[in-house]
Amino acid sequence: MSVNTKEILVIDDDIVTRKIITKHLEKNGFEIIQTDKASDALKLLHDNNVDLVLCDIEMDDMDGYEFCNLVRSEEKYKALPFIFVSSRDSIEDKNKALNMGADDYITKPVDVDSLLLKVKSLLKRVEIYKQFSLRQKLEYNIDNEKYKVLILDDDPLLQTMIASTLERSGMEPIKASNAEDALNKVKTLKPDLILSDLMMPDVSGFEFRKMLLDDNYLKEIPFVFLTSIDEESAILEGYDMDIKDFISKAQNPKLIAIKVKNILDTISKERKKSIMELQQVASSVAIEVVPDKAKQIKGYAVNQLNIPYKGMPGGDFLDYIQVDDNRMVVIVGDVMGKQWGAWFFTFSFIGYLRSAIRVAINSLGNITAGGIMTNVNSAIYKDAKVSEIFSTVTCLIIDNLNNTVQYSGAGDLSVLLYKNNSGEIEQFESSGLLLGISEDGDYDNIVIPMEPKDELIVFTDGVVDSRNSEGKSFGMNNIIENLKSKSDDIYKFDLLKRNFIEYTGNNYDDDVTLVGIKRE
Repeated sequence: MSVNTKEILVIDDDIVTRKIITKHLEKNGFEIIQTDKASDALKLLHDNNVDLVLCDIEMDDMDGYEFCNLVRSEEKYKALPFIFVSSRDSIEDKNKALNMGADDYITKPVDVDSLLLKVKSLLKRVEIYKQFSLRQKLEYNIDNEKYKVLILDDDPLLQTMIASTLERSGMEPIKASNAEDALNKVKTLKPDLILSDLMMPDVSGFEFRKMLLDDNYLKEIPFVFLTSIDEESAILEGYDMDIKDFISKAQNPKLIAIKVKNILDTISKERKKSIMELQQVASSVAIEVVPDKAKQIKGYAVNQLNIPYKGMPGGDFLDYIQVDDNRMVVIVGDVMGKQWGAWFFTFSFIGYLRSAIRVAINSLGNITAGGIMTNVNSAIYKDAKVSEIFSTVTCLIIDNLNNTVQYSGAGDLSVLLYKNNSGEIEQFESSGLLLGISEDGDYDNIVIPMEPKDELIVFTDGVVDSRNSEGKSFGMNNIIENLKSKSDDIYKFDLLKRNFIEYTGNNYDDDVTLVGIKRE
């Protein structure tokens, strides 16, 4: 199996459904692991490098909700893509699934095309996050955090000596005895540097390095060969594989530790210098991806909160487009990735998106949120320059004549409506895929009636995922409970904003964007 082949775990006690899903996923190049019992699935998850889970809900030994809860309780699986496949199709079941930690929900009988699109979309999103998460780690190694160094060597005595010396030098060693073990640990633990033996019985150091080079994000981890070979041809071959250095096994372990730390310190200093230069550039760039304040429309109050991740430009964007005196389009989006990568994408993408939206508005006779998203998606899909940039988008049209808000989304989170008369919260979910994933993104148009003092709340995943000092995320349920709670605040937006900032202590895991739209 190639290092880039994606493994999907399929859990369903219905053999027909399992066979259909397996057949079509295998035809599309996926490696499938399958079982009819959720109790067996946990062991399969631990024993394999699973990239995505497709899970039924109603099963005999353990239901899907319980299994999902077990998966999410383990730190290394908190971000594992998880899709429920179920015959239940009520909005309550879908909400429960998403609140349990699922990423998506597919109803039976399974529409194969829809399944494939959702699987590919979710895996693509995760790939982008992985790539930028690793780059973020390489660029922002916190000063008081230990460097993590993976040591791959089939000599346990030498490996232990080097590991002990690295530990005494303030680094955190990770030991691996073979290439397969090392690859698994690199993927899960993301070391700051790999120190690898060259001559090993099963897979050589050169072959292991080639495995990493085949992966777009693992290849960026600094790599050093540890060897007793001093032949010029071997050394030249190593440097052709983009390694940082060769270190001789014959050297004192203390000297090996010093060299490793010097390599990491040098890389860290170079990146910090680059970051400082980029920050200076960012401060002088006048392009605005989030307006300073929310644009208003008669009869409604619009509030916004935007906090870039760690104070640096990020991937969230926000825009207001006045159609006429009675209608205003609100766009909330999140370009995949964090920090600088997303920031560079955002500047080009938001300009393109704004232009595409305005063209769509001008070309549509009957302007709808779903129509705007369909036209914009078609333009992005056909444009090779931006089709590889993926973004979640929430598109809203405030209509103060009919007192409605039209809603359509692309891979976004649900929007929430606080109903003033009843105090209830209604959740609206769009079925649209990320922009650019498919030529037909299936963008629906949901019309939300707005009674006096009703308030619509929109947010990006930074609000849901940001955690408190105990590491617990704010979560969708917390947002809903905040909106339900009584207070003297005029706007539910203000209550949610205040409690969110207090909960997180002003420390966020991503860009944060929150928008409130209240009918006066």
